[in-house]
Amino acid sequence: MNDSELIVIDGSFGEGGGSILRLGAGLSILLKRPIRIKNIRANRPKSGLRLQHLKGLEALANLTNSSLSECQVGTKEITLYPKQTLQSKIEVKIGTAGNIGLLLQPIQIACLGFNKPEKIEILINGGGTFGKWAPSLNYLKEVTYQIFRNHGYDIDINIQKHGFYPKGGAIVKCTLYPPKDKLKPISLTELGKIDLIRGEIIITNQLRKNKVGERIRTSVLKHLKKNLDYNFKIDYNYVHSLSPGVGLSLWASSDTGAIISSGTILGERNITSEKLGELAANELLKYIENGIPIDNYLSDQLIPFMGFVKDPSRIKVLKITNHTKTNLELIKLFLNRNYLIKKENTHFIIELQ
Repeated sequence: MNDSELIVIDGSFGEGGGSILRLGAGLSILLKRPIRIKNIRANRPKSGLRLQHLKGLEALANLTNSSLSECQVGTKEITLYPKQTLQSKIEVKIGTAGNIGLLLQPIQIACLGFNKPEKIEILINGGGTFGKWAPSLNYLKEVTYQIFRNHGYDIDINIQKHGFYPKGGAIVKCTLYPPKDKLKPISLTELGKIDLIRGEIIITNQLRKNKVGERIRTSVLKHLKKNLDYNFKIDYNYVHSLSPGVGLSLWASSDTGAIISSGTILGERNITSEKLGELAANELLKYIENGIPIDNYLSDQLIPFMGFVKDPSRIKVLKITNHTKTNLELIKLFLNRNYLIKKENTHFIIELQ
């Protein structure tokens, strides 16, 4: 590889955040294309690499024996020369509450193209299983990774200890199984029939005396049952964590293969348990009421998978997020795949051709 093959990406384009870095690095390894990313996270209040981005890049380079330019927290430009000699196990230590789901994103993209080893284990000590503006690990496990699994790519998450802001301290094992067979394109344009809505509420032991879990569950069920005649399985679990916190996610599978979700809802000081439950229920209801099979938080996560699979893919979404727009442009840049966005009444259709 030489610099004539180098793809140069301006990190300020599109949403100008960390997703450009994560997707760019993952695609670099997947497609064996060296990259240089400039103006990293230029549109964020604190531009440059944060610790979770740095740890993600280092983990990816370590896993694949790739060459990563010298970087640290605050670095605004990186260069990555990819290799595809994959290790079967790596350990990652995170000293903060940096989000583990975001750390895994470039790794899960890169491993789409490997066929050995049979499995890859990422052992993570530290970090957060829940965090702002990021997918929680229970969301990834029950929604994103289940959609991947349905289309030929298997990823497992084992949460041994949860982590919340500011101390983190999670203990997690992620096992990826590189696809052996041809991946199936994603075609999800109909919500279909739903029989069961599930949910998981995670509350740290520091909040047990206030019966937070019970109150959130009661509120969720109250608002869902008012609008839906379904079955419900909403669980709450009190867990040990270094910092107090609350996180929940609701999801539902349909007979078309769709999985919709409320996304990740986090507890905050000024939001009551009752309001938190209402927020989660209303997030899920808007997809059901509009017949949408892909929630706003899932669409951008599916774009790299859809781009890598050569057959055409189509999904129906409620709105086109900035992350989705950015990811579509990166797929076009790396893979020369054309995409089409159609506005139809209350929704959009995204096609990768």
